[in-house]
Amino acid sequence: MKDITIINACCDLGVHVYGADLGPEIITKDMGTKNIETIKAKQYQKQFEPENKQKNIEGVNEFNTRLYQKVKEIIRKGNLPMTIGGDHSIAIGSALASISEYENLGVIWFDSHGDYNSLETTISGNIHGLPLAVITHYETKELSNFHTGNYYNYKNTVIVGARDLDPLEKENIKKCGITVFTTEDIKRQGTAEITQKAFEIASNGTKGVHISYDIDLIDPEIAPGVSIPAVNGINLKEAYELVDEIIKHQDIVKSIDIVEFNPLKDKNRATEKITKTICHKLYDNLLKNQ
Repeated sequence: MKDITIINACCDLGVHVYGADLGPEIITKDMGTKNIETIKAKQYQKQFEPENKQKNIEGVNEFNTRLYQKVKEIIRKGNLPMTIGGDHSIAIGSALASISEYENLGVIWFDSHGDYNSLETTISGNIHGLPLAVITHYETKELSNFHTGNYYNYKNTVIVGARDLDPLEKENIKKCGITVFTTEDIKRQGTAEITQKAFEIASNGTKGVHISYDIDLIDPEIAPGVSIPAVNGINLKEAYELVDEIIKHQDIVKSIDIVEFNPLKDKNRATEKITKTICHKLYDNLLKNQ
């Protein structure tokens, strides 16, 4: 690797609330590097109807098509892409771009939600609840038409920190055999043990791992600035320890997302500070070892 390129993925079309598109530029404005690319969602009449199970799908697809091409371009230059969201739907573009270039990757999805709904099983119709299902090609309809290449294998897919899964989503996950470590697993077994297991599963027989880290993994009492908070999350010490464990496995990390910081939902900039710390820890430690 030559360098790390940061991508501001400014999009909130995957969720029914405003604000996640504002997060990336706030987080990266003092990163101390000029190696930043910015992609913004085009002006779009955002849809909110709860009965619409494909809300904003055209806008999400248009955005992810551009993000996909940008991430591929960065990898071809020999750089590691670090994509700052935005809601989690942006990971469709970033994760698929990475496996398109590396051909065979595992994925670790650090998230309180499973993001494993399909267009048929989604309750909210929010596309940020589908990206993991899309990148493993469980949801095969309309959200990855821009992609050429492999998808992530179920057996190399791991969710870490889950605690808010929809009933039908649970069935999808069970059907595919996706490995899930819950928030309780983290608290009971510790961050090091859980992360080690996750990396072993994700890297088994693959050329590396894509990391997607959702800030709503953290308890909303600590980090309230997310679009869809889930109670009883991990604490700040655990959140930073997970980042440290990712850094320890940096030799097999090929691409990274940090997503779902929403400044419009934040209180006293608490989540902003936490997200900046996470991004700086990753950037500074990965960069010095490139």
